[in-house]
Amino acid sequence: MNKSLRRTDKEEYVKDLQEKLDRSTATFITEYRGIKAVEMAEFRSTMRDASTDFKVVRNTLAKRAIKGRDEEGLGEFMDRPVALAFSYDDAAQSAKTLVDFAKDHKELKPLAAVMAGNIIGPEDILSLATLPSREVLLGKLLGSLSSPASSLVGVLSGVQRNFLFALKAIAENKTE
Repeated sequence: MNKSLRRTDKEEYVKDLQEKLDRSTATFITEYRGIKAVEMAEFRSTMRDASTDFKVVRNTLAKRAIKGRDEEGLGEFMDRPVALAFSYDDAAQSAKTLVDFAKDHKELKPLAAVMAGNIIGPEDILSLATLPSREVLLGKLLGSLSSPASSLVGVLSGVQRNFLFALKAIAENKTE
């Protein structure tokens, strides 16, 4: 990125970051120094597949963009070159993609994230990465919700079944 930006370019940059923050369900901040350009391109592609934008930011402009927002706490990490990852769908999937890449590339260091207005640290990002995907969690919830209904149907049909067996037994006794 060009070192000197015109005022209008800076305003547009800040506005773009704020739009990304508005759309995101979670925002991760990472240190990235030392990652090769080819690896960074591969990583960005992987993050896009997880509905996440990964953007190297200019710290002073990023601080302007987060000022007065839930993400303002991330400003304390902007004392070195950092990048922001904006998760637009499943924060757990974004965290998983981020952590998986960081395992193979020690230069990428997740520093913190903001989710639902709360700042979480690197340990919490690791925990988030171990969660099952949203679809799996929804499937488990649906299974849990349908289980009592299935049990009730089984109990009620058992009462009817037993009643029919009793009637059949009475009918057989009368025919004998």
